[in-house]
Amino acid sequence: MSTILEYMENVTIEEVKKLILPKSDSHKGQNGRLLIIGGSHLFHAASLWSLTVASRIVDLVHYCSVEENNQLVHELKKEFRNGIVVPREEVEEYIKEDDCILIGPGMTRDEETKILTDTLLKKYPEKQWVIDAGALQMMELEHIPGNTILTPHHQEFETLKFRIQNSEFRISSQKLKVEEQVMQFAKKYECIVLLKGKEDIASNGKETRIIEGGNAGMTKGGTGDVLAGLIAALACTNDPWVSTLAGSFINKYAGDELFETVGLFFNASDLADQIPKTMKRMLQ
Repeated sequence: MSTILEYMENVTIEEVKKLILPKSDSHKGQNGRLLIIGGSHLFHAASLWSLTVASRIVDLVHYCSVEENNQLVHELKKEFRNGIVVPREEVEEYIKEDDCILIGPGMTRDEETKILTDTLLKKYPEKQWVIDAGALQMMELEHIPGNTILTPHHQEFETLKFRIQNSEFRISSQKLKVEEQVMQFAKKYECIVLLKGKEDIASNGKETRIIEGGNAGMTKGGTGDVLAGLIAALACTNDPWVSTLAGSFINKYAGDELFETVGLFFNASDLADQIPKTMKRMLQ
């Protein structure tokens, strides 16, 4: 009996070339408006890494965090000329107008994160969501909107599976290989899952793809936040499945290009800086 593993293909640069690029006659606002909801009193940098990479891809980034993180971005305003800092009490107005919402980088695993995430997902299921980190770990699974992109690492994925209410489904999935588990989860919740690891595994519930590449320099904190920001930025103007595959491939390829110049000695900020250079070479 055949399995999905027999039909999986590795993602190549051809997936990146499916991305829609800005037209020469386009104007501000037509090439993506992204809202990032993230950060906390404990984790300051995570959402800023997402913001850094996204601000180089889309026309406009709205950034919504706790007050002290909002203040940090105000001070760094020269780096984000097209960015707007949004108070939490006004976030819903920006959800309504933006193309994609990334929620979770730097958010703590607590009741405040859970309430905010579940409330927004339930209220705006028609929007394109990318869910990462703290929001990913705290949300109720039944609130996942269709076509949402989830970006767990392996430990987070184990937690998600454990929280599935259908115990029979959960137990049966444990007998499957991880690629099949990812596909089953994506199919059950009608979402896209990108399982981050040495090889990234992506599934939309219909097909599953493998993204190879990367190196040990990418185990440093913040590289996952860069990836989430990249995928969310691409999803503003592209199909979410294409955005997921292309974002993962670009992220790993950029890490490998850094490795060629500095070895393992780079950080998340270096990766965010490298991605536009990598994309330029790929899309020429």
